[in-house]
Amino acid sequence: MKFLVSSDDLIKNLQVLRGVINNNNTIPVLDNFLFELNGNQLKITASDVETTMTANMEVESSDSGKFLLPAKLLFETVKSLPTQPLTFMFDEDHRMEIVTGSGKYRFSYMDADDYPTPVEMEEAESITIPSGVLSEAIGKTIFAAGTDDLRPAMTGILFELSPEKMNFVATDAHKLVKYERADLKAPGESEFIMPKKPLQILKNYLSGVEEEVQIDYDDRNARFTFGGMELLSRLINGKYPPYRSVIPTDNPNVLIIDRQKFLDAVKRISIFANQATHLIRLEIAGTELKIFAEDLDFSNQGEERLSCNYQGDDIEIGFNSKFLIEMLSNLESDEVSLNMSLPSRAALIHPEDGLEEGEKITMLVMPLMIK
Repeated sequence: MKFLVSSDDLIKNLQVLRGVINNNNTIPVLDNFLFELNGNQLKITASDVETTMTANMEVESSDSGKFLLPAKLLFETVKSLPTQPLTFMFDEDHRMEIVTGSGKYRFSYMDADDYPTPVEMEEAESITIPSGVLSEAIGKTIFAAGTDDLRPAMTGILFELSPEKMNFVATDAHKLVKYERADLKAPGESEFIMPKKPLQILKNYLSGVEEEVQIDYDDRNARFTFGGMELLSRLINGKYPPYRSVIPTDNPNVLIIDRQKFLDAVKRISIFANQATHLIRLEIAGTELKIFAEDLDFSNQGEERLSCNYQGDDIEIGFNSKFLIEMLSNLESDEVSLNMSLPSRAALIHPEDGLEEGEKITMLVMPLMIK
């Protein structure tokens, strides 16, 4: 049994699929890629049980078969080769040989009998989203998802689907991001929570790709199909927290400021903040914003003043500088607004420009107590 394939096409697919495989698998068979050859069609699968991803590609062959190839060894071998056709040859003694124009590389393969079979989704609902929009939604929210395994629902991204719009939400209880698209609609009301790992794989692949992504979902799984790729993920089981109740609606104090200048100033001042709390203080009065931080343990202190457009009462409020930097860095607008009510209540960040029609971004950050 053998097949001929382009090294460029193969490494492109293996590069994406290897992101699914864990470094320390408890199931040894998952350290392998599953190859399924059916004439001139080759399907390659990688899985960690929770997430399964497949790539379909054309090869030159008239044979059929299923076999497992060691993922790390195969990837490193193909990655090191220059662009050229590769011939894969298999014998009955479980030995596989890659033949190039100048060399031969031999290693063992395994039977595919013990490889897990992907679940079937028989009664799934389906929607279609442009790849750029899905990539943007993931990129704008994934950094805000939590890491606490005791609250699994908050470690993923909530997909809220309705006939009016789609929302993508992530929170770790200290910060929250809600990405809304009024130009995307679903047949009915539904929601599910996607884990971060498969979404990060999707984001990396879809960046710069222009195609439609079909999403099929039921109560347990979601499947993303695009081009010759398919990603199947088990959903996070649990109820997402009622995030709408923590988003303040009355925010009379509004600061509008150049995003990049604000971001650069926060980065500089954060150097002088206490490295345990990362606390920086914003003092806003009239048209001036003062950004201040100090670390009493080392007698370090930093202060900057920026011009701004501000409407509201004079206010002094503290934030974790790391959260502000993350949020401002994930926006592309020229200006942002910081909407506040009291120093003890959450503040909202909105981009003031650069949004597409139907697009809305709300970022919430909880304040820190100022001593």
